[in-house]
Amino acid sequence: MSTGKSKPGPLAGIKVLELGTLIAGPFCSRMLAEFGADVIKVEAPGNGDPLRQWRVLKDGTSLWWSVQARNKKSITLNMKDDRAQEIARKLALEADVIIENYRPGVLEKWKLGYEDLRQINPATIMVRLSGYGQTGPLRDLPGFGAIGESMGGIRYVSGHPDRPPVRIGISIGDSIAALHGVIGAMMALRHRDVTGGRWNGKQGDDCVAGQGQMVDVALYEAVFNMMESMVPEFDFAGVVRERTGGALPGIVPSNTYTTGDGMNIVIAGNGDAIFKRLMTAIGRDDMASDPGLARNDGRVPRTAEIDAAIQQWCSTQTIDNALTTLQEADVPVGKIYSVKDMMSDAQFLARDMFEQHQFADGTPVKLPGITPKMSETPGQTKWLGPELGAHSDEILQSLGYDEAHIKMLRDHGVV
Repeated sequence: MSTGKSKPGPLAGIKVLELGTLIAGPFCSRMLAEFGADVIKVEAPGNGDPLRQWRVLKDGTSLWWSVQARNKKSITLNMKDDRAQEIARKLALEADVIIENYRPGVLEKWKLGYEDLRQINPATIMVRLSGYGQTGPLRDLPGFGAIGESMGGIRYVSGHPDRPPVRIGISIGDSIAALHGVIGAMMALRHRDVTGGRWNGKQGDDCVAGQGQMVDVALYEAVFNMMESMVPEFDFAGVVRERTGGALPGIVPSNTYTTGDGMNIVIAGNGDAIFKRLMTAIGRDDMASDPGLARNDGRVPRTAEIDAAIQQWCSTQTIDNALTTLQEADVPVGKIYSVKDMMSDAQFLARDMFEQHQFADGTPVKLPGITPKMSETPGQTKWLGPELGAHSDEILQSLGYDEAHIKMLRDHGVV
């Protein structure tokens, strides 16, 4: 279902081939599709991408699928068959960007590796997302997002100090890697265009093409890239950042507190001027005027004292009273939202963060809005995640296969 927006996206005309399953690779190509790229997703005949059966289902298909595969075209190919590999190769050579998240070596086995393709098309751009990257002693091991989160450092600092590390409630490692893949693809496209542009399809002396490249994204490295000052703090001062529950270590006060009606609220009063306003708002003028608390380095040793004062005040307030009081004092504060809170929130609604769509049978469904917001070339949802192989004939015909040939491929289990 179209959102009614008519402007082409900033990536209109860019062809993307997705060779991957589940989260990291498909999320990467999803974002490109949301902003106008023509994304062809290759799936195995039969069940397709396993994500089609993950979490909450409607008529046997995941609701997640409607988001993760929106705006993509689905072709089924049995990649164990040489003929399917040849079709994928044709699609790859026509693509501006190939996105894949197989274990290293799989594409090479199918003669679809980066080096195989760039020998024909020097402008080939391949985004490769894997657990450990394309090199190194661990490259051949399977690596899901949970492994990347653990090795990259985010799991170690997540949770409370007196308990084992916890996972964040979403597949954050995969998603962070996907976003790095999008950034890499955009930079690679820019480099290709300034070095000669898209391949003209010819070989030898007649070949015209910009310089492509491989974008190698390791899940653990993408997570590691988010770990702030962890490395220099350890190298210079021997500091190992530990779990601190809801607090932001070394930046005081910034923590999660519980209000009198049992709700949870985040208060970030760590700026020097903000701290003074916060303390005044909660009736602690003594702390607001204490010269020893005027700067963050003075507040850090007294973190427990400051947090106790804030919690004591919160315990006497409802969530609404606390939010109102602190917002009026210009203190950064927020309720911890569930999805139910989001769906009725004025800010979410004002920013069009929910899109109304419907399934093929007419059942209404809301999808998350597209980010980032772009003033001239906004993203849009043209259609929900497609049925398995919905575009197989269309794609094969675009490659020159006639109806008889397509039927033969289907009869032989190739597509």
